[in-house]
Amino acid sequence: MDSSRPIIIVKKKAGHGGHHGGAWKVAYADFVTAMMALFIVLWLMNTNKPVREAIAGYFKDPSGTLNKTDSSHSQASENPVLAKDNISELKTKLEKTIEQMKDFNKLKNQIVLTVTPEGLRIELLETQSGTFFDLGSPELNGNGQKLLALLAQELGKVPNKVTIEGHTDAKPYTGRKDYSNWELSTDRANSARRLMQDNHLREDQVSQVRGYADQKLRDTKDPLDPSNRRISIIVHYVDEQVDTTVQTTGQKIPQLPPLGK
Repeated sequence: MDSSRPIIIVKKKAGHGGHHGGAWKVAYADFVTAMMALFIVLWLMNTNKPVREAIAGYFKDPSGTLNKTDSSHSQASENPVLAKDNISELKTKLEKTIEQMKDFNKLKNQIVLTVTPEGLRIELLETQSGTFFDLGSPELNGNGQKLLALLAQELGKVPNKVTIEGHTDAKPYTGRKDYSNWELSTDRANSARRLMQDNHLREDQVSQVRGYADQKLRDTKDPLDPSNRRISIIVHYVDEQVDTTVQTTGQKIPQLPPLGK
């Protein structure tokens, strides 16, 4: 072997330095964490008060055992869930709230709360001297705005779904050729919905808005009676689904006496 041949030594560098390292992964992870925290904050800002309180309660007591009995009892009493076994609680609370209205004495005979197979039905009845809408108009007047705003503030505290109905008497609408009691009853129900959702009734709480014109008269013996002109609010039981295909069961709804009697 020729000893004069040069010896070649090959040296390999292990890895790369500088920007080819793993430091970028740490920075990227910090960025993703910050973005996640930002989205959580934005989501919390758009949730309702009960959700925020529940999340805050979890971080204060993840096990859920701190003051479990007292907190659950107080929340249930403040925000009752309307089921068949405690429907009277919400009915009583609403009656007491309505009785505190400034003009309650003038409106007490126009407010009827009834327990039905659907849930709690709240009816706002018109009279010759007391109305909730201007004549032939879908716009709520002062009485209607005050009462519906008050009801919305209370109903917004419960998780139950709500249906809003509009009804007219049998007198034909004569204001426009292309407008009838069907449109008027539906527009009035929608006016009630908009005002209630502006006053703490949740956007996802309204399951249906119905307009019945004069097809479900309250006083069938006198189709022109003012009490046939009404807005009905049904607060459904939480353990029953609202059937959007069946509008009526064909059963007569039991009537309770108006408030104050």
